[in-house]
Amino acid sequence: MKRNKKLKGNALQNRSKDIQMRSIAIGIGVVLMITGVIGILHNMRSSGEWSVSDEGILSYDLPEKVDHSIIEANTTENGNALKSLTFASEQSIIQGLIRLPLSSKKVPGIVVLPGAGITKEEQQGLASDLADMGYATITIDQRNQGVVNPETDLELFEEGKGPFEYSMVYDALMAAEVLREQKEVDPENIAMLGISNGGRFAIIATALDPRIKGVIGISTSGYQTGSIDKNMINENAYKFYRSIDPDNYITTISPRKVVMIHAINDTIVPYSMAESTFELAKAPKTMYTVNGSIHGYSPSATGELEKELAIIFDQ
Repeated sequence: MKRNKKLKGNALQNRSKDIQMRSIAIGIGVVLMITGVIGILHNMRSSGEWSVSDEGILSYDLPEKVDHSIIEANTTENGNALKSLTFASEQSIIQGLIRLPLSSKKVPGIVVLPGAGITKEEQQGLASDLADMGYATITIDQRNQGVVNPETDLELFEEGKGPFEYSMVYDALMAAEVLREQKEVDPENIAMLGISNGGRFAIIATALDPRIKGVIGISTSGYQTGSIDKNMINENAYKFYRSIDPDNYITTISPRKVVMIHAINDTIVPYSMAESTFELAKAPKTMYTVNGSIHGYSPSATGELEKELAIIFDQ
């Protein structure tokens, strides 16, 4: 039996027509041969039902259980269990890696969403650090490797089809469900962590699912669409651009915690944009400033991560 859960987000905004279109656009086979994946494809559920309000509030219906298949399970040199898996999401197959620390009891879990162009394997340094802290992770290969194309997505939206960015948010929500189903993981203690574009999806997903305990965004921000004039843009574009901006959702995450980590001289996502997004979040929230121009996760932030995750999970 399947029970659908209605997950809701919150609102957004931006500037003039030309600036907004440009800045948003800028800011923003083989596996099928495996037996387990073929089974998933045979039983794949239909797409999640989504809707967007006149103010750009995205809502989703999610199934309670996610079809997934473990392809391979290994033990790493430092004793972590590493499982390669696939799961069905939005009429597609998503590949992921679950990393589990050595533990005699259920552990909290974290959905890790890499930045654009980064694979799940390339993000395992962070996953390994989180395992050392005692946390399970699921890291996924995002559609289009996390690269977004707002103009194409707007066309899909206007045709009544699901934009890829909606699917990426949905994938994050489904990944959380897969993590909850692991016997080694405490299903009541799941958090989101995203880097760059992955951070944007993590913020929106956390807002949509009230069961998520908190979110950590690294080198990320919203799109600053808060000053959109509805009279300067057509209705569909207005609704769509509001619906993909984390700035519209971050206000609703409280009383769960929002943590942001950002380099002061980040040349990809300006620090000022991250600051603006952080200002919109309600308490409890914390922002850490990193010296230099690094974009993405740095092991130097391990101490801050460990401290904030303990707060998020009330440990």
